[in-house]
Amino acid sequence: MRQGLRHSRKLRAAAVAVAAASLAVGGVLAAAAPGQAAGSALTSNWYASAPYLFVDGSQPNPTTVMAASGQKAFEIAFILAPNSGGCSPTWNGTDPISSDTTVGPVINEIRAAGGDVSVSVGGYGGTKLGQTCGSAAATAAAYQQVVTQYGLHAMDFDLEEPEYENSSAIANELGAAQILQQNNPGMYISVTMPGTAAGTGWFGTQLLDEAKTLGFTPNNYSIMPFDGGFSGSAAQISALEAFHSLLVSTFGWDSATAYAHEGVSMMNGRTDSAEYFYQSDFANVLSYATSHGLGRYTFWDVNRDQQCSPPDNNGVLSGSCSGVTQNAWDFTKYTTQFAGATPPTTTPTTASASASASASASASASSTGGSGSCAAAWSSSTAYNGGAVVSYNGHNWTAKWWTEADVPGGAAGVWTDDGAC
Repeated sequence: MRQGLRHSRKLRAAAVAVAAASLAVGGVLAAAAPGQAAGSALTSNWYASAPYLFVDGSQPNPTTVMAASGQKAFEIAFILAPNSGGCSPTWNGTDPISSDTTVGPVINEIRAAGGDVSVSVGGYGGTKLGQTCGSAAATAAAYQQVVTQYGLHAMDFDLEEPEYENSSAIANELGAAQILQQNNPGMYISVTMPGTAAGTGWFGTQLLDEAKTLGFTPNNYSIMPFDGGFSGSAAQISALEAFHSLLVSTFGWDSATAYAHEGVSMMNGRTDSAEYFYQSDFANVLSYATSHGLGRYTFWDVNRDQQCSPPDNNGVLSGSCSGVTQNAWDFTKYTTQFAGATPPTTTPTTASASASASASASASASSTGGSGSCAAAWSSSTAYNGGAVVSYNGHNWTAKWWTEADVPGGAAGVWTDDGAC
């Protein structure tokens, strides 16, 4: 994933043995830290459909997205090495997981709503643990801390710049993934890499060769067919076919096995390089993925799965909206379909928002003797979930998505005018 926008956005048998001895996990998924209890594992199809969610404090409320789209899993991004150096896991290079008070509550909220998460390590930019840890075993030990801290059942290795071009770093990352796979039976592991018209580039083929040398087989290898001169879903599907051929030739798999270990990770709306992908493109790639038995279908990212104001955002790339005309969570609903679920057709009003509006209306009627049709007054200091109803300047307004401090009727386009109250 391009971390610029998205913040925006050789393992040998001896090494395996050393790592197995040094990682005190007992061959099973380790218990989560207090307050971050592991949820029940979802099926692999849900982890394979999990869209990326960048947790930076301004992300949409994931339970609102779940209710509106039917999606149960999210790919939380990104785990990196500390910006100051070292071999300990941090969120985005700045926040040590050992003292995390930001991401853990988001994970707990998703689990409480019946979902779960995968955690993505790497991304575009930043310093990766594979670059700073001295070996595959040391890299695995760092990642195991993340698995243990959050009781994870799934992890994504998003291998991009600059480690993508560093053979030692890639060996550490793939070796670490293999160790985690061995020491956490049943863990879902995906490997994500840049896509090109040829499937993936020279460094991507070297990555596949390294995995073959290690004898490592993750649940899938996904390419990102965007930010590389792509134009619509036809170009993406062509790249996926080329990548399929690479998997067959590299690993000696038959066609069906290669498709089953292949995945796609897209970007919705306007990309970093001013490509545009619409709902129709997502639908076409989804049809290809399901008809060919691909093992993963996801995108970057949920934060951007809502309409800008104006819809094209004046041609400017945004990390919080797509740059194309859409309803909130339109793109997430395609990942829900890939998982095998039927997404809701409308965005529901949250129970808390409904109760608040109802209580406010009753209070208004009681105190003014009027009809009580105006909802609670909008407050710039209150965070509202999608579906929340407020009143402002004599009108009721409904939030399209999570919002805070966006004035009803303002340029952000967050609120729908429900008319005079």
